[in-house]
Amino acid sequence: MKKNLNVIQIKGIRGLILVGLIICCLAAGFIVFPGWVAMNIWNLGSGYAEAIPSIGLIQGILLWGILVAAYFTFRKERLVVCMKTPQGLSEEELKAVFADIKKQAQDDKFLQAMLKAREAELKLKESEPDDKKQSESK
Repeated sequence: MKKNLNVIQIKGIRGLILVGLIICCLAAGFIVFPGWVAMNIWNLGSGYAEAIPSIGLIQGILLWGILVAAYFTFRKERLVVCMKTPQGLSEEELKAVFADIKKQAQDDKFLQAMLKAREAELKLKESEPDDKKQSESK
């Protein structure tokens, strides 16, 4: 069971603006700035050779993308990306989670009612196969 699970909640327009700002800063830091550096290095080299044209910022970003793609393509270690669907918790893991919740919230009335309902549901699930066996034997 994963215990270090963090949940990020975005509340209201301020949260959306903050997320937009974070995305813009990451794009500027990892895409635009290295593209600007690649553009300046290219234009510095093109000043020494008359046959090479100078480039703009968009072409510098594309040059940076080509360099990053070439790095990941030709490096020794391989990058592996695995994607799979998350699997649900087993009954034992659910019981462990509910036991932890019981320990943490002994005085919460609403939570106690939810826990009693869950325990009743688990008891119904456990007794359900016995009822089917008895009805099939008749």
